[in-house]
Amino acid sequence: MSSENGRDPGERGEQLALIRETVRKAKAPRAKPRTWRGAALAGELPVARVLVDKGPVHLDKLWDYAVPAAMDREAQPGVRVRVRFGAGTGKVREGRREGGGLLDGYIVERIAESDYRGPLAALTQVVSPEPVLSPALLALCRAVADRYAGSLADVLQLAIPPRNAKAEAERFPAPPPPPPAVPPLASWARYPDGPAFLEALAGGGAPRAVWTALPGPHWPWELAAAVAATLASGRGALVVMPDGRSAARVDAALTELVGPGAHALLVADSGPEERYRRWLAIRRGAVRAVVGTRAAMYAPVADLGLVAIWDDGNSSHSDTHAPHPHARDVLLLRAVQEKAACLIGDLGRTVEATQLVENGWARALEAGREQVRAAAPLIRTVDDLEVARDEAARAARLPSLAWQTARAGLARGPVLVQVPRRGYVPRLACERCREPARCRHCAGPLESHGDDRPMECGWCGRDAPDWHCVACGNAGLRAQIVGARRTAEELGRAFPTVPVRTSGRDHILDTVPDRPALVVSTPGAEPVAEGGYAAALLLDGWALLGRPDLRAGEEALRRWLGAAALVRGQADGGTVAVIAEPSLRPVQALVRWDPVGHAVRELSERAELGFPPVSRMASVAGRPEDVAELLGAAGLPSGAEVLGPVPLPVTDPGRPRRPGDPPPGETWERALVRVRPGQGAALAAALKAARAARLVKREGDAVRVRIDPLDLG
Repeated sequence: MSSENGRDPGERGEQLALIRETVRKAKAPRAKPRTWRGAALAGELPVARVLVDKGPVHLDKLWDYAVPAAMDREAQPGVRVRVRFGAGTGKVREGRREGGGLLDGYIVERIAESDYRGPLAALTQVVSPEPVLSPALLALCRAVADRYAGSLADVLQLAIPPRNAKAEAERFPAPPPPPPAVPPLASWARYPDGPAFLEALAGGGAPRAVWTALPGPHWPWELAAAVAATLASGRGALVVMPDGRSAARVDAALTELVGPGAHALLVADSGPEERYRRWLAIRRGAVRAVVGTRAAMYAPVADLGLVAIWDDGNSSHSDTHAPHPHARDVLLLRAVQEKAACLIGDLGRTVEATQLVENGWARALEAGREQVRAAAPLIRTVDDLEVARDEAARAARLPSLAWQTARAGLARGPVLVQVPRRGYVPRLACERCREPARCRHCAGPLESHGDDRPMECGWCGRDAPDWHCVACGNAGLRAQIVGARRTAEELGRAFPTVPVRTSGRDHILDTVPDRPALVVSTPGAEPVAEGGYAAALLLDGWALLGRPDLRAGEEALRRWLGAAALVRGQADGGTVAVIAEPSLRPVQALVRWDPVGHAVRELSERAELGFPPVSRMASVAGRPEDVAELLGAAGLPSGAEVLGPVPLPVTDPGRPRRPGDPPPGETWERALVRVRPGQGAALAAALKAARAARLVKREGDAVRVRIDPLDLG
């Protein structure tokens, strides 16, 4: 007897039974590994999911390894391990075997069984039983890697300092009890919402504020008072400073307010062993507060109640190592993930901080105009009256206003002279009115590469042979800088009886005494004068304003405010002379001491032109063919706009190579990708996936991708 299709019913039943058995075996739990090369494995959770410390984005995943029974106790989540990675070990995806040899890694979790069907390699070594990678730190680093199109391993290299066995063997004392109350600090009362902000911190709240600090010497103590208020609530606090000098000022203020032992100072100058010892003290809960430079943004503070950053517009807050995260963005992620308060403080105001206020994420914390006028020095510039007395004043580098201000100041104390670094490469600007020269197509900065070539845009690469200033119609351009050393020589000849001191890259002064002297400094290296400077000269202002940077105006104002804040208040005779075109917006903001108004207008204009932070941008740099291939393969978000590419300057083989520079002798190009608000995550994911695909296929050379770079040009 046969069925309708001519097949025996018994034979058909056997086939169906075989199919059912195959499906059952596929769905059945896989056997747990028990041995590896004859060695017994852990009885419970014998599989460790390991993050291998290898940076390429195509390896940005977890790898399964067997846990030998001898390592069962120490191989816990968060510890450092060493594993075999490569041919015949770990997981092998898509039939390919990567590299070989021993690599460092971190155990992320222990599981009962792996989804990998083949045999697993075993952990080679537990480097240390210290659990340095907590779930909170892992979540933060994962978010940073996604935000900046980088690999988790690269971020962990920035977040966790190298191990030091001697430091790990040390025992740390229990943390001191929280201070009983917030130390009284009268200067916070100068801000209408200042006392309420401290009360919210002390009460366990999570307020978020953008703080525009008043000029003068009080801000380190005000920042320390916010930390003390958080400690009083029984929670931890984290403050990130742009450099070691400013961190030392807050460290001293915090020690004075709450005493020693309650916080740690994390700076590079501490040395590897001491820095790791302090990091361990934080992780183990021996201290509850941290003050440090950029790397401190990852400090594993327990029960975090406050994250704070000072001078968030400082380029030092942007990491020079991949994936180039910015401390402000990392702290914002921490504030959200750990439900902590956030304080972004500065003498000025960045457009990014202004956007947080405009969209309601944070509240403005600033003083009234009466307090500003009482604290700020008198700001003078080359106005029409000065030009009437001295016709060359507008074009002179040291007009009579500068000489008069310096002479009057030296009669009362030290005088600060700020001079832009010679290394600044100024953007082209109108010779008459100093208006920056911009591209008519994308509003990018125009650049000149020689007298025989027309100007071209630094963003989209279009030529601009017939440029004329949109403000005054002039066709002339200007770009030149005089350095600090030559300025010191000129002033020394003009004031032969007054000592002249310099502070810059080679030698930075921390403080100067309260006696007549000329202190010539580059921006950011200004020493603090005891009792404040009697006067300050801000020279070559047009050079700061003419830098090849979207942030030129904001950066110039930030530099000027930083120097002017070191000068005594107007009531004490403090005077600042800024040598720049008086009609320009940053100069007027300095004269009025109104950084908030400047930032609001700057944000409004960037929104109108589609500039960051309203839009999101990515920089893609590499060999021309590699840049073109990556952008062609990337699934960019809808509406993404590609600007360029434009050639990058060839690296001089005779000078040290900086991070991000092309290899010596190679010709690289850079393209900018601009997307609408809300598409930043999609842009980062698309570029990361395209890079990973190229690395897997081993096509072409590496391409450098930076999300929201500071140096847009």
